[in-house]
Amino acid sequence: MPTSLGEGLRGLAAEAPDAPAVTDDDVTVSRAEFEDRTNRLARAFAARGVTEGSMVSIAAPNGVRHLECSVAAWKLGAVPLPVSHRLPAGELEAIVALADSALVVGADPGDGRPWLHADHDASDESADPLPPVIGPSWKAPTSGGSTGRPKIIVAGQAPTMEAVLARTPTLRIDRDGVFLVTAPLYHNAPFMFSLMALLQGHHVVIMGRFDAAATLDMIGRHGVTWLYVVPTMMGRMLRLPGQARAAADITSIRTVLHVGAPCPEHVKRGFLDWFGPERVVELYAGSESQATAMIDGVDWLAHPGSVGRVARGFMKVCDEGGVELPAGETGEIWMRTDGDAPTYHYIGAAARERDGWESLGDMGRFDAEGYLYLADRRSDMILVGGVNVYPAEVEAALSEHPAVLGSAVIGLPDDDMGNVVHAIVQLSTPLADVEDDLRAHLATRLARVKLPRTFEQTAEQLRDDTGKIRRSALRTARVAPSGGVPSR
Repeated sequence: MPTSLGEGLRGLAAEAPDAPAVTDDDVTVSRAEFEDRTNRLARAFAARGVTEGSMVSIAAPNGVRHLECSVAAWKLGAVPLPVSHRLPAGELEAIVALADSALVVGADPGDGRPWLHADHDASDESADPLPPVIGPSWKAPTSGGSTGRPKIIVAGQAPTMEAVLARTPTLRIDRDGVFLVTAPLYHNAPFMFSLMALLQGHHVVIMGRFDAAATLDMIGRHGVTWLYVVPTMMGRMLRLPGQARAAADITSIRTVLHVGAPCPEHVKRGFLDWFGPERVVELYAGSESQATAMIDGVDWLAHPGSVGRVARGFMKVCDEGGVELPAGETGEIWMRTDGDAPTYHYIGAAARERDGWESLGDMGRFDAEGYLYLADRRSDMILVGGVNVYPAEVEAALSEHPAVLGSAVIGLPDDDMGNVVHAIVQLSTPLADVEDDLRAHLATRLARVKLPRTFEQTAEQLRDDTGKIRRSALRTARVAPSGGVPSR
């Protein structure tokens, strides 16, 4: 018989009741305490209408309570749906309505449905174990994708220990480690990995917000074995003073996994030199999880720039007509699961599907050995005078300039070329002082057609905490109603 996630966690608590389960900025909760707290919270959820199959929207900040909400939902057979606690009221209401959530934790959805404060006191509820129940799904993260319209991605895996932990050997989430959560738990990857780690008996340590220096401190202080990062975080950690990096104790680390965005080569090499190539793993997959590719640092050094070979499911690269392309040619990446059961279903969207294959809109190419190299999303590609320009390539070249803290490259309309390349840059110095140097720097790294025609300086952080850029929104904000290109 399959084991429910609630039963699995109860077993871990019985095995080592005093072992730390979750730590945040304020408190450490033992396994036994976590078991009691989630039983009480589940009963508070049930009193407000949560039943088997319900959706529970979690709009709580990073902390112990966030994970408690997911576990409380599992114990009722409900499905946790994480959302940002900073969502504007209209966006929250739209997602909650789309999910038809039975309960919202952390915010009033504004439509009269039940909700609880994130710090709701459930201590008056019983801490007795609840009857085991297995709901329809173990998670339902949200995504705006390239369109910006919200959709819910309901995982196909049942909320059982056997189903959820099936991939932990590949991900190197072994038993009884220490897992550091560096990113917002409303994003799928940190949400998913932290819950997998919890179910494997890890001590899950949650950062309220990523800070490069604090990350190094927490690795040494807690003996972190498994670290999740995205390229933006990696770059910030590498920019710490050499003395701080040299003094950091990272000996406990067994795995550093990065995902979420293409990693500039100099950042990747910096991390491999620092942590050791055998410890660094890169994952390419969507929240939909139809297929995945993975590569460790040792293999990456032999295939620089690759995200690895297909490790699960199937992938192929096709042209616009759906014809599979040979090795070396860039096209759209299509995926298919290697099992009969679907890995997900959407609420609020339809899959981009063709003959049983699905696409998330990413572009890439395979080499002759089957290693995958990413380009950009289909929607982000810039067509300049008939030539495809991939923003990530330009952004990677910009990132090698010492004055560039971050960048986003978009296409803007042009009467002559169709589109021109426009670079939005976050700099450590005024643009006027370094623009000529930036142009000279890029001219040695990029073909002429790929060079930005215009630059724009911003003080805003261009990537979110998971390394994502919403290029479509940046482009829309910069195209005047008349269709003209704004001046710098």
